[in-house]
Amino acid sequence: MLKTRAKYHLGQVVRHRKHPFRGVVFDVDPRFANTEEWYDAIPEESRPAKDQPFYHLLAENDQSYYVAYVSEQNLIADYSGEPVDHPDIPDLFGPFHDGSYPLHFQLN
Repeated sequence: MLKTRAKYHLGQVVRHRKHPFRGVVFDVDPRFANTEEWYDAIPEESRPAKDQPFYHLLAENDQSYYVAYVSEQNLIADYSGEPVDHPDIPDLFGPFHDGSYPLHFQLN
């Protein structure tokens, strides 16, 4: 039986370890749940293990806003205290406060 515990929580601001982007966690898969085509497109020497949490992020870099799917091993917490400016944040979260965004709704 797979036992995983997500390190990051919904609404938390995180950044990628290797690439220059950051984002807000809006969903977590307990293990890899994307397509094999997506996984195979990652260079073999950089492919993360599938048996770890994967995070859906409302992400931003210097050029654009997008949705990213990132393994836990490739994320670190962002302690900059700076909000993320992704235009979809208000659809899911309340105002930025103390380094994270509160959810607009209760989860089951």
